Amino acid sequence: MRQENSQITISEEIIISKIYHVSGKQVMLSRDLAELYQVETKVLNQQVKRNIGKFPERYMSQLTQYEYDRLRSHFVTLKRGQHLKYLPYAFTEHGVLMLASVLKSERAEKVNLLIIDTFIKIRELIYLHKDVVRELEGVKEKLTEHDSQILIILEHLKHMEKARREKPDQKKRPRIGFKP
Repeated sequence: MRQENSQITISEEIIISKIYHVSGKQVMLSRDLAELYQVETKVLNQQVKRNIGKFPERYMSQLTQYEYDRLRSHFVTLKRGQHLKYLPYAFTEHGVLMLASVLKSERAEKVNLLIIDTFIKIRELIYLHKDVVRELEGVKEKLTEHDSQILIILEHLKHMEKARREKPDQKKRPRIGFKP
């Protein structure tokens, strides 16, 4: 757990659990951010709309119904938010950083520091384990290649078995050569 000097305690696990992968980006949803900032989602969305110039599309976007449904089914969320009037906003790391200037509260600034630190830690972990990921991709390629080779071998064995069954029985064949 992390604790900043003025009693804000949010574990990295909680922050990480609220970071989703949507359209190739790591994002946090407006409802989750509102929960962390301890404000209503409606208030957060109003502040964003009032300062929309600070949130270009690369910082924030509204989820499509398809993206939202995929998130819900992927993470098996509870009934909460089942019938939303408005789709949630998705904020990238830079969008989250910009939220502190929009909300203008001490808690928002401190929570933002925790969130940004978590994003940085995730990026560092990915960077440190890039070699492991590359090796896993290599193993995956080899397994795919081996799968195709095993299928070829199995197909060949089936043909051999079929040919063996179709071959006449050697004991029932008439004998060639000298007969006693």
